[in-house]
Amino acid sequence: MKIRSIRAIPLYGKAYEDWPARYGELEQTRTLVEVTTDAGLTALGSVYTSAGLVSAALDLLRPLYEGASAIDPAATSEMLHQNTFWQGRGGSVTHAISGIDMALWDLLGQVTGQPIWRLLGGKYRDRVQPYASMLMVKPEAMGEKLLAAKERGFRAFKMGWGPFGRVSSQMDEAIVRAAREAIGPSDCLMVDAGGSDAFWPHGYKWAIETAKMLKDYDVRWFEEALRPDDLDGYVMLTLNSPVPVAAGEVLTRRQTFLPWIERRAVDVLQPDVTKVGGLTEQHRIGQYADDHNVLVVPHGWNTGVGLIADLHLTAAAGNAQFVEYLTPEPYLEDVFEEAPKLDAEGMLRVPQGPGYGVKWSAEGIKRLSRGA
Repeated sequence: MKIRSIRAIPLYGKAYEDWPARYGELEQTRTLVEVTTDAGLTALGSVYTSAGLVSAALDLLRPLYEGASAIDPAATSEMLHQNTFWQGRGGSVTHAISGIDMALWDLLGQVTGQPIWRLLGGKYRDRVQPYASMLMVKPEAMGEKLLAAKERGFRAFKMGWGPFGRVSSQMDEAIVRAAREAIGPSDCLMVDAGGSDAFWPHGYKWAIETAKMLKDYDVRWFEEALRPDDLDGYVMLTLNSPVPVAAGEVLTRRQTFLPWIERRAVDVLQPDVTKVGGLTEQHRIGQYADDHNVLVVPHGWNTGVGLIADLHLTAAAGNAQFVEYLTPEPYLEDVFEEAPKLDAEGMLRVPQGPGYGVKWSAEGIKRLSRGA
């Protein structure tokens, strides 16, 4: 079975009220790719990059992927990587290959009648803990946001960015205190400083002092406390922090992750399947991290397609425990015919059907893509 064509499907949505709309009121930073085969089968991947960049990458890659195998995802994706060392390596081209790779794994599952987790080697778990991921707001409103997610059934929560690290240490602690008081002592709480935001002002000394404060509130991990390329800073922070340290969402390609794993720069590694190179790359990263006793938690600020890919990856990984679940998020829930449901314990069941094991909503995607 060969690849006949690939097209980009932009998803549009109003920026969050508490998120800076840097690219216009209707930000377009999430894109689906649809792979069509010569047998008439189709599959979707997800790319955390604007459609203009994805379309340009697809034009560049077309001579390579047209006629390539649609059911050999690792081999076809590696062929695309190997032939684009001088064409956006690690950037938008790698992001686009991520979406292609995801779709090819779904096609392989459709053809073989097997779920992706089995094709990756088998599952370690039937259910995965999702954490409700949301932006921070001031303390008086933070508790309300968390309680709304708790009412939906979540038992793990991550809050990030917003005013944290931007106003004062007193504000930071007040936000965390309000969050812990809202969800109670038994639920998981994670804090994301947002060190990959533009002009992040803090370094190691701020991070270590903040980590000490977070320890008092039983925070599960401290994410992106430093700028994303500060490898040495992360090594030092991870060695000395009283709470686990997490990072890695902006890194791409398995080769980039090697020093972070080998130097144990983080306790929790966070590759994003829609950026890093797809399921193939992320699974290899996860296996290498497992050999070094590093926990992997997929970064999932993307779409419902990314969430399902993360569920398969986490099911097939010995060193994984969580998936990120944006709430509320139309790009996530509206792309499904039936969105994933939390069980009574706040867990998501791993899909059992062929490929992704879910059905996409053509109407939902049409609405989000303005008819594309």
